[in-house]
Order: sequence, then C-alpha cells, then structure tokens
Amino acid sequence: MNLNEARIVLTGAAGGIGSTTAGWLANAGAKLLLTDLRQEPLDRLATRLGPERVLATVAADIASAPGRAAVVAAAREHEANVLVNAAGINPFGLFAEQTEDEIAKALAINTVAPTLLCRALLPVLLARHSAHIVLIGSTFGSIGFPGFAAYSASKFAVRGLSEALRRELADTGVRVHYVAPRATKTALATDRVRALNAELGVGMDTPGAVASAIVDALQSERRELLLGGPERVFAKLNALFPALVDLSLRRRLAIVRRHAATESLAPNLIHRPQEIQS
Repeated sequence: MNLNEARIVLTGAAGGIGSTTAGWLANAGAKLLLTDLRQEPLDRLATRLGPERVLATVAADIASAPGRAAVVAAAREHEANVLVNAAGINPFGLFAEQTEDEIAKALAINTVAPTLLCRALLPVLLARHSAHIVLIGSTFGSIGFPGFAAYSASKFAVRGLSEALRRELADTGVRVHYVAPRATKTALATDRVRALNAELGVGMDTPGAVASAIVDALQSERRELLLGGPERVFAKLNALFPALVDLSLRRRLAIVRRHAATESLAPNLIHRPQEIQS
C-alpha cells in the first residue's frame, strides 16, 4: 500500500504504542483520524503531528456502541480506507485471583471492542477500491502464558479473528493484517512485568519497533508479522509440539508466580490489582 493514499482510523492513539504509531504513519505520508478515550491527549498529539496529517480527532469509548458509532461517522465523513486497532490493556496476575471485572474488561477491550469496530467499519472500508484492517495481537496470542491467562485468551481471539476475516474478505478489496509484538516498553509497563521479563530473558519491544512493524505490514501488505526471532520460533514450536512448551513453562512457573503475586500477599501467591499496559 502507498501510505500517501492512506486515510487511517487509529484507535488507542494517545497510548504508548498508538501515539508512536501515529508519528510513524504520519511521517510515511498517511492522514489520520485519531481516536482514544479522552480529548486532551488527542489534541496534544494532533498539535504535534500537524493539521496537514490529522483529519480529525474523536474522543470515544470503542467498547461502547455510541463510541463506535462516533468513530464510524467520522470515518465515513473522511472516507477512511484503513483501520489500525492499537487500543488494548494487559492485566497481569494469577488467573484464580483476578476479579470477574478484571477478566471481563480485558476481553471487552482487547477482543469484543475491536471485533465490533471492524464489523461496524466494514461498509465504509468495502466502499473503497482498496482498504486495510490491522489488528494488533501479541506473542501471547500464539503462546498461552501463565500469569497472562485472560490476556492470552483475548489475543488468541484477535489472531483467530484476523485469520477468519482475511479469508472471508479474500474476494473483496479489504486486506487484513495481524501484527504481534512482544511485551512493549511503554510508560504503563509495570515494574513487576519488567522484572519478570528480565528474569526469564524475555525480550521487550520499543513502541517504535511496533510502529515500524505496522508500517511495514501496510506497505508490504504482509498478512502476519510476529516480532522477535526467539518468540517466533517458540510460537511455531507451541503449534507443533505443545507438550514441549508445557514442560518449558512448567520449569518457569515458580518464577511467574513470584512476580504475579503482590508483595504483601506473595506468600499466598495472591494477586488483586489490575495492571494495564498499552
């Protein structure tokens, strides 16, 4: 795709990944319709990018029907031909000790919201000669990881959505792309997640690396792009020989549990508060 011809709806635009991606897309020549929960950070981002690159800003909750309707109306008005779903949260903790609200929120924001937004925007995208949908997944959308059960479930669903939707739209002008980063170094990445990754030797991507991958996926029209060489190998191993991955993660389980538990409740391996990472 020639990004000079792109008119992109970018969700989660004010987040760590979203704002960096907005910059990369703008520098590549795209025009942007920026959406996130609050207007103030959107205004700051729009000022930084400049009016020649920002079509509009929409403060909306895409997990709600009115929020999605507002985004679709703006997309229709500005003849959007690309949707990049960058909004998401990452709750970290022991599954049995997370609340029902925490688990439901992860699924609602990471899975239900982008799924319903894709559906709502399809008429707008199908009206274009050529259009694209980019869904942001995760390494944990290919590898179910302890301490991230709800998050893994939500991203497995996103990967399944991208695969099924790509096949369903194969005879149309809409192309579907799946970009899967590892853990990402944003301001909201918690110390406990960073410590866990450091002890396990798990790589973390910068927001710039994720933004670069999104630009690459659009420009080269790659169907799937998984970041991190070792993680790609591990994902393939998990698909072919899951018992081997079971054994590997079983050996690391005590480490995960130690980091997933809050300090005050660590002896009981209990985790209560939700950790969010954009």
